[in-house]
Amino acid sequence: MAGPIRLALVGDHDPDVPAHRAIPLALAEASQALGVACEPAWVGTDAIRKPEDLAGFHGLWCVPASPYRSEAGALAAIRWAREGGRPFLGTCGGFQHAVLEHARHVLGWAGAAHAEVAPGAAQAVIAPLACALVETEAEVRLHAGSLLRAIYGQDRVREGYRCRFGLNPAFAEALLVGPLRAAATDEAGEVRALERDGHPFFLATLFQPERAALRGEPVPLARALVAACAGRPSAQPFETVL
Repeated sequence: MAGPIRLALVGDHDPDVPAHRAIPLALAEASQALGVACEPAWVGTDAIRKPEDLAGFHGLWCVPASPYRSEAGALAAIRWAREGGRPFLGTCGGFQHAVLEHARHVLGWAGAAHAEVAPGAAQAVIAPLACALVETEAEVRLHAGSLLRAIYGQDRVREGYRCRFGLNPAFAEALLVGPLRAAATDEAGEVRALERDGHPFFLATLFQPERAALRGEPVPLARALVAACAGRPSAQPFETVL
């Protein structure tokens, strides 16, 4: 690829949010490790009204800290990545809105809602977690054959969360029959990551892997996203600088 990668960080930037401080660090490490110039840019959800608003970006990361100023803007960005085959990573709020976008625009569920902004919705595909995951870590089991497992190179990881909402189990079976599929679960079998069949790179995690960058550690998913935007294999031994 000629020139630097331009990556949209879709969300409403707040320097007080740990994940927002971590993401630029994770991408800087990924850029250096892969030898790829990466220029991330924060894009507020209320600045996205049509696909052209993301013109010039090679991929996007839908970041934590929802509810967003514009739910419609976040969904439009995710749809742009899904329909255009552009690399997509969603973490925490990005995971939640990837589910919501799939329900509304792929399955045609017009009433699909996020319980944080529509608590009384009959079709709340995103609902309060049975046990809130706020400033905690938990083990995640990565599914055999998933891109997520190939990226991490192991079948179990321990990741951090700051989240009160997740996939509503009442709708999980209908939502995850393909092309959107579970890529990881917790010890109780609750879905903690998703990926999309037939898409070059479409991953969403309820956990926040970017937080490792605040400890000075590499973030495998950040490296994989940058690699995918550069047209390189996203699942490889990232210890080697390319």
